[in-house]
Amino acid sequence: MAADEPLVLGIETSCDETGVGIVHGTTLLADAVASSVDTHARFGGVVPEIASRAHLEAMVPTIERALKTAGISAKDLDGIAVTAGPGLAGALLVGVSAAKAYAYALGKPLYGVNHLASHICVDQLEHGRLPEPTMALLVSGGHSSLLLSSDITSDVRPMGATIDDAAGEAFDKIARVLDLGFPGGPVIDRLAKEGDPAAIAFPRGLSGSRDPAYDFSFSGLKTAVARWIEAKRAAGEDVPVRDVAASFQEAVVDVLTRKAVRACKDEGVDHLMIGGGVAANSRLRALAQERCERAGIRLRVPRPGLCTDNGAMVAALGSEMVARNRPASDLELSADSSLPVTDPHVPGAHAHGHSHDHDHVHEVSKENLYS
Repeated sequence: MAADEPLVLGIETSCDETGVGIVHGTTLLADAVASSVDTHARFGGVVPEIASRAHLEAMVPTIERALKTAGISAKDLDGIAVTAGPGLAGALLVGVSAAKAYAYALGKPLYGVNHLASHICVDQLEHGRLPEPTMALLVSGGHSSLLLSSDITSDVRPMGATIDDAAGEAFDKIARVLDLGFPGGPVIDRLAKEGDPAAIAFPRGLSGSRDPAYDFSFSGLKTAVARWIEAKRAAGEDVPVRDVAASFQEAVVDVLTRKAVRACKDEGVDHLMIGGGVAANSRLRALAQERCERAGIRLRVPRPGLCTDNGAMVAALGSEMVARNRPASDLELSADSSLPVTDPHVPGAHAHGHSHDHDHVHEVSKENLYS
C-alpha cells in the first residue's frame, strides 16, 4: 500500500442503503452499510420519504463506524466523494448535504460522482486496476445498462439500456405475483436452483434481428409470466413456483449475457465487468462465465457485497478522481436524480483554483472543529 495513494471517504444514499466506504488507493479499509430495506418490505417497494428519513438518522453513526473500522481520523482524509446522482432526489440530497458539511468542516476537496460509474469502479477494490477500455453490464433494481468505459473518471459511453423495467424491478414484480415478498432477487435465485429453467418458454425481449442490438426490455416478459401464473390459478391448478422462478430467471440472464458478450465482440473489448445488485444472481454469474470463456473474454464480477449499493464504490471512484487530478466539485454541488452516465463526476464551476477567501474559511472552520 503506497503512502502517496489517496485516502478517500465515499457516501452513497441513492436509494435505501446508507453506505459509507473508506478506500486507500484501490485498498478497501471500511465498508459500513445501514439498510432500511426491512422498513420498506411491508410496502412491497422503496418509499422515497422513508428512505430519506432513514438516511438522515443513519448518516453520522455510519460515518463514525467506517472511520473506526478503518482506524483513521477524519482529518487524515484526502477527499470526500458522494453520489450526486442518479437516484431518488430526497435520498441523494441527504448524502450530498452530509458530504458538503464534512468537506467544508475538514477543509477537504469534495467530489460529486456518478452512481453508475461507481458501480463499475468498485471492481478495482477486488480485482485491481480496470483495463481500459472495459465493457460494463450494470443490472439493478433501477438500471440495466451496457456501458463502455475508456476512462472511468471522464469517459463512459452508453451502449444500451432498458427501455422499460430494469431487470431487478422485474424480479421484484414476479416475486410479488408469486407472493414471495420483497426484495425478489435473492428468493427467486434460491428457488430457481430447484426448478427447471427450460420448463416454460418465456419470451426473450428485444432479441429479434431488427431490434436494437444492446437495449433491454423486461416489461413484456413480466406480463407473460404474470399471465401464465394467472391462467394456472384460474384453472385451479398449482403454480410450479420453482419452475416459474427458474424459467423467468433464465429468460432475463440469457438476454443480458448474450447482449453483453455481443457488445464486447462488436467493440473489440476483451474484458466484461458485471455490477449492480442483480450481479449477485448466481445464474447470471454462471452463464456470463460460460459465454465469456467461449468468446475469449475475461469476466470480472465483484463479490456480492460490493455489487449492491455501497459506500466503497463511491470511495473507489473518488480515489481515482484524486489520483488522476480531476477537478473537485463546488460546495454548491446539487443532487441530480437523472445525472447522465456520460458525466462520471460533477466538476465545480470554478474547477481551477478556489478564491483565497474560500480557503481562509476552510482553515478557520477546521481549526475550530478539529483542533
